[in-house]
Amino acid sequence: MDDVFNTQEGLNRSTLFSTHFNSNCRFDEEFKYILLPVSYSLVFVFGFLLNSMALWVFITKMRPWNTNTVFMFHLSLSDFLYVLSLPTLIYYYANRSHWPFGLFACKSVRFLFYANLYCSILLLTCISVHRYFGICHPIKALRLVKPRHAHLVCGLVWLAVTICLVPNFIFVTTSRRDNDTICHDTTSHGFFDQYVDYSSVVMVLLFGVPFLVIVVCYCLMARALCRPKKGLSQSRQGSSSRQKSIRMIVVVLAVFALCFVPFHVTRTLYYAARVLHLDCTLLNIINFAYKITRPLASVNSCIDPVLYFLAGDKYRSKLLSALTGNRRVISSIPSEGHAATRRNNNNNKANPAIPLALKDADSKPSGDG
Repeated sequence: MDDVFNTQEGLNRSTLFSTHFNSNCRFDEEFKYILLPVSYSLVFVFGFLLNSMALWVFITKMRPWNTNTVFMFHLSLSDFLYVLSLPTLIYYYANRSHWPFGLFACKSVRFLFYANLYCSILLLTCISVHRYFGICHPIKALRLVKPRHAHLVCGLVWLAVTICLVPNFIFVTTSRRDNDTICHDTTSHGFFDQYVDYSSVVMVLLFGVPFLVIVVCYCLMARALCRPKKGLSQSRQGSSSRQKSIRMIVVVLAVFALCFVPFHVTRTLYYAARVLHLDCTLLNIINFAYKITRPLASVNSCIDPVLYFLAGDKYRSKLLSALTGNRRVISSIPSEGHAATRRNNNNNKANPAIPLALKDADSKPSGDG
């Protein structure tokens, strides 16, 4: 966070310190003026390219959308909106914490960070729950989960995150330090305790509960995937649907392990250390750890497109065909796929005992995006 309090006059500009609660405890944060501009620049470049490409594929190459594609589109849109805000932060930290863009821009940039963070968490939860139903309850998922339902859920996600973050938009402010304008990521010192209470509630609702749901879903999915299916050969036991589910589990858990969990753990420790007025040495250690994990929370904007590529055969084929320009090969695939789908549908009508979950990948409830 950039909750930098007024320092004493005459402080050497080559090494900036932040005074926290005690004039004898100052944080040397020189490292962040290298770490944050470099890391945010990399996230901006890769996030912009990968999410622009993903949005283009979703909009122009993958109509009509299945349920999983709807969730992935909204996830990519959230990441794209966030990376558009990064140039201002890159300039801010490269300019050694001087914010020349005004109060509203400061509030908007901080809002977009948390909006992307929690939209990503909730949408990854939706994708995980949808895949759980596709694996564990395939017939119900085919009958009950439709793309229009996914659009409704995504609308509710955007609405819930916006409502929860309205107080954050109010709390965030700017302040003057010497000749610089600081864009706080939390709030002014006088309202910090109230901000911690609010932030803790948001963290439980938008991170703790979804993370618990994902863990439960993946445990149930793992049990279902490891359980042998009666009447299926060994080749069908290791079907592409199972492989995609395993890949998705690995990627989503990697996103949480790398981006979300370290950020929330170190942020909680940082807030607690400030509220409890802990020892200055310990405060410095926690502050350093927290600043290191902040860029990691932004890296999810670059990792999410990997999820689309690994977990969605349709997305992968459309992307590769667009990049290679191999239109002839790809153009022949849909006709073959549709013919196979018609054969599968006829077989299913003739033999109702065949599970619906084994139908063509484009009609799976888990979706291949």
